[in-house]
Amino acid sequence: MRIRPTAVIFDYGNVLSAPQGPGEIATMASILNADVEVFRPAYWKFRFQYDEAVLTPEDYWTAVASALSTNLKGTQLSTLDADSRSWSYPARDLPGWAHDLHDAGLRTALLSNMPIPVRDYIQRCDWLPPFRQRTFSCDVRTAKPAPEIYRHCIQGLGVDSGEILFLDDRPENVRAAETFGIHGFVYQSAEQAAAELRLRFDMPVPLVATLEYGDDKNQ
Repeated sequence: MRIRPTAVIFDYGNVLSAPQGPGEIATMASILNADVEVFRPAYWKFRFQYDEAVLTPEDYWTAVASALSTNLKGTQLSTLDADSRSWSYPARDLPGWAHDLHDAGLRTALLSNMPIPVRDYIQRCDWLPPFRQRTFSCDVRTAKPAPEIYRHCIQGLGVDSGEILFLDDRPENVRAAETFGIHGFVYQSAEQAAAELRLRFDMPVPLVATLEYGDDKNQ
């Protein structure tokens, strides 16, 4: 028998949003006088603390610059803008499906590890679907896969955890959700998710996966 959820929780990055914009990554690396491949490890090294608001934006970018043996030289605002913009592109199919689920009466939620500047930026994106609950790591000061962030989101939805479906691109985050009795699977693509949903779940609105669009995005 297929599962019929009454609520769906969506991860943001690489699920609702497209992969991080390569143009913005190159811009950030250039601002910090680093090659992209050298910049990436420094960018992620302190990201967890930034997502949890342990580090302020200034502290985070100072740490990244220090790891690259450079300094911001008054360019922090430019770096902040490029970082936020890099996460602002919609994925295909998933945002529209999330909107349709909301309109069909399901309780939907956004659950994401995200620093304050990115949170503020993406919430102004007109493509972002409506959600009953939005839980960001920077607000609750803890990040996935810590249990507290899941509790916060579940409480905001107001349904039993066994009635929730969770989509996230990281296996450890899905495993953590499953410890609460949430039904989840690791998101890899719209096609894979659509097949998983048809097999295991009874959804009021099907996820219809479209063809991949080309490389003409402004990224």
